Amino acid sequence: MSDAQFMRLALRLARRGHGTTSPNPMVGAVLVKGGKVIGRSWHRRAGLPHAEIEALRDAQKRGHHPRGATLYVTLEPCCTHGRTPPCTDAIIAAGIKRVVIGATESNPKHAGKGFKILKRAGIKVALFGGDRARHSVRAAGWQEKRRARSDVPEQTIANECVRLNEAFNQWIVHRTPFVTVKAAMTLDGKIATASGESKWITGEKARAYGMKLRQGNDAILVGINTILNDDPALTFHPTGKSKGNIQRPKLRRFVLDSMARTPLNAKVIGDEHAALTTVVVGKYAPKSRVAMLAKRVNVLIAPATKRRARNDAPRQLDLRWLLKKLGAENVTSVLVEGGGEVNASFLLGGFAQRVAFFYAPKILGGRDSRKGVAGDGVNRLADAIPLHDVELRKLGDDLLLTARIGL
Repeated sequence: MSDAQFMRLALRLARRGHGTTSPNPMVGAVLVKGGKVIGRSWHRRAGLPHAEIEALRDAQKRGHHPRGATLYVTLEPCCTHGRTPPCTDAIIAAGIKRVVIGATESNPKHAGKGFKILKRAGIKVALFGGDRARHSVRAAGWQEKRRARSDVPEQTIANECVRLNEAFNQWIVHRTPFVTVKAAMTLDGKIATASGESKWITGEKARAYGMKLRQGNDAILVGINTILNDDPALTFHPTGKSKGNIQRPKLRRFVLDSMARTPLNAKVIGDEHAALTTVVVGKYAPKSRVAMLAKRVNVLIAPATKRRARNDAPRQLDLRWLLKKLGAENVTSVLVEGGGEVNASFLLGGFAQRVAFFYAPKILGGRDSRKGVAGDGVNRLADAIPLHDVELRKLGDDLLLTARIGL
């Protein structure tokens, strides 16, 4: 097997931590000696041993000594003492001869330090893919520098190592969560009829994948109209192969409700997960309503934006303030499943990093049908939101489009 094959195996292992490692990154590790895998593992949950430590333990359980082995790890080993000791210490103590790293540490305070510590100990260290996999911080978060030959296997794998933790990278650099706007719509961009009927626009496979998206995020966010129209539970339900294998994540639920209109009998207020619900209200919300909600769920009073909405409506809640607040509470990722107005607030406001749009092969039409993205829109094509790294996949009869937003 080649370096690329071993690193791809490490990537597959890392993905097993999907939805369970936050606020830590997903990491996979493979130990190889004499061309054979002697140990493998991944980071399972924050507070538990990191992937490198688990791989070393796996090798020992199998009766192999790691001295002289090569370690393939998807992310630069940690060199600081947090909930667990530095992985660099364990790698040096184990006598590892060579370390191949898929992506550099994204925290600017620690980036590259693990490399230096291992090299000073006499260990050969290589960034997988070499110069083709160098990474840089951009305004929109951490992204890989791409060469024209994007079909080079090493670079493809290196890019996957970076993208694997795009939410963590966004949060650790900017201290705000990575925001994905998700919507299920018809081919003409409608999420519901004029009367509000929306169940179900997409099929079972698309909805199951939507649950997978929830699993991979720390929080889900909707607007008050979604609560009033649909009364969703906003929980994660394992489906298909995931049943029985994945421990249910503690998915936090946020409702944007400037005037505290959330009904006290709404599912997000009265179910067994009420402690995970936060209703975000504005300072002009009726105090009596706020007090009643506060007896059942968390209530957060957010400032309003300076810009007033049309038709003399109340000012919108300050999403920049809210995202900074969530980032400070170790919320690394948010899945927005709102209606057209909430989606527009995040997309047109520049607060989202990714879209996940599900398209059903249907045409709804109608002037009053509800749009997937509403708001004021833009006046010039030059101001349209650019999408990059666009990917399409078929889910039953439906299509899923995912893409990065911005630069």
